[in-house]
Amino acid sequence: MGKEPQKIGLITTTSLVVGNMIGVGIFVLPAALAAYGSISLLGWVFTAAGALILAKIFSNFSVLVVNKSGGPYTFVRAGFGDFLGFLIAWGYWISCWVSNGAIAIAIVGALSFFFPELTTSPILSVSLGLFFIWFFTWINSRGVKTSGQVQVVTTVLKILPLLFVILLGIFFFDIANFPKFNLTGESDFATVATVATLTLYAFLGIECATIPAENVENPEVTVPRATMYGTIITTSLYILGTIVLFGILPIDILKNSPAPFAEAANLIGGEYSGYFVAIGVIISGLGVLNGWILVTGQVPLATAKDNLFPRIFKRENKKGAPIFGLIIGSVLSSIVMLMNFTEGLVDQFTFIAEITVFSVLIPYVFTAAAYALVLIQKKLHANSWVKTFVLAGLGFAYSVWAVYGSGRDTVFYGFILLLLGVPFYIMMKWNQKNKL
Repeated sequence: MGKEPQKIGLITTTSLVVGNMIGVGIFVLPAALAAYGSISLLGWVFTAAGALILAKIFSNFSVLVVNKSGGPYTFVRAGFGDFLGFLIAWGYWISCWVSNGAIAIAIVGALSFFFPELTTSPILSVSLGLFFIWFFTWINSRGVKTSGQVQVVTTVLKILPLLFVILLGIFFFDIANFPKFNLTGESDFATVATVATLTLYAFLGIECATIPAENVENPEVTVPRATMYGTIITTSLYILGTIVLFGILPIDILKNSPAPFAEAANLIGGEYSGYFVAIGVIISGLGVLNGWILVTGQVPLATAKDNLFPRIFKRENKKGAPIFGLIIGSVLSSIVMLMNFTEGLVDQFTFIAEITVFSVLIPYVFTAAAYALVLIQKKLHANSWVKTFVLAGLGFAYSVWAVYGSGRDTVFYGFILLLLGVPFYIMMKWNQKNKL
C-alpha cells in the first residue's frame, strides 16, 4: 500500500476544474454558435446557470461526504446505495478512457496546424497520439502532486491566449459586426434550446475537484471553493470570449472559421498572435488529457476501495498513484484512439464517443437527487428544506434536460452501456460473498 497520501491545495484543485472543462472545442465553438445569431449568448447563459447550480450541489455535497474520493460515484452511492453507485462509476469510468482517446486525436489535429504532414501520415499521427497518452500516464504515476503541478501550468498557459483575445479584442470591437439576434428562421425558444445543447459539452468536468478529495488539503473547505471558483472562471471566459469574437470578426468570416480565436488574434496583433493562440489550443488539449487521466485512475480507485471494482484498481505505487488503474485506462484509451486511425473503424469510434456522453450526464441527474436524499437521511432542520429541494430540483431538472438534449441515439445506446455493467456488479457481489 502507498504511504501518507500526497496533498494538493486550492490553486491546483481549481486548475483541475478549469483545466478539465476548457478543452480544444471551446477554441472552435464560437464559429458554430455564430450561425445561430447573437441569441446564442442566451444559450450560453442558460447552460452556465445550469452548470453553476450543479457546481453548487457538488460543493455542498463535498461537505456532507467529507474526505472521500470518487466524486459522483461516492455521492450517488451515499444516496442510493451500492448498485446505483456502481453503475455510475462503471459508466463514468468508460466515458473517461474513451474521452482520453478522443482528446489525444484532437491534440494531433491541433498540431497539424504547424505540421501539415500529420494529416497525411497515419503512422506519425498514431505514434504521437500514443506518446501523449503514455507520457501523461507516466506523469500521473508520479502522484497527484506532480500531475497537479502540470495541471496548473497548462491551465495558466491555455487561459492566456483567451485573455489576450478578450482584453485586447475590446479595442477592435465593432458593434456592426455583431450578428443579428436570430439567424435560423426557427422560433427563439427552439434556437436557445439547440444552442444550449451545443454549449453543454463545454461544461463537462465541473465535478473534477470532488474526485481526488482524499488527496486535497482541508477538503471540506478547498473542494467546494475550487468547484465554484473553477466553474465561475470558466463560464466568464466562455461568455466574454464569444461576445468579443462576435464584435471583432464579421459574421461571414466567423461562422466559416476553423480557428476563430486564432483568426481574431491575427487581426489584433498580426501573424505571431495567431500562432500564440494556436499553441494555446495544443496546450489546452495536453492539460485536458493530463487532468482526465488523473480522473480515470481515481474513480475506479474509490470504487475498488468499497469492493465494487476489482482489487487491482486499488493497488497504489510508492507515490500513492493507482498505478494499475492508470495503466488499464490508458491501454483502453490507446485502443479507442487506434480505432479512429483504422480505415473502416472511424464510424465506430464516433459512435462510441457519442454514447459515452450519456455516461457523463447521468451522474449529474443522480447526484442532484442523491443530494436531497442524503439530507433527508440526515434529518435536516426545517428551515433548510426549501433551499435543499429548490437546489436539488433545479439541478435534477437541468440534468434531465441535458440528457434529453444529448439526442435519442446517445440516450438509447448509453443506457445499454450502463446495463452491460449489471453482470459485473453481480460478479463483484459474488466475490464479496465468497470472501466472507
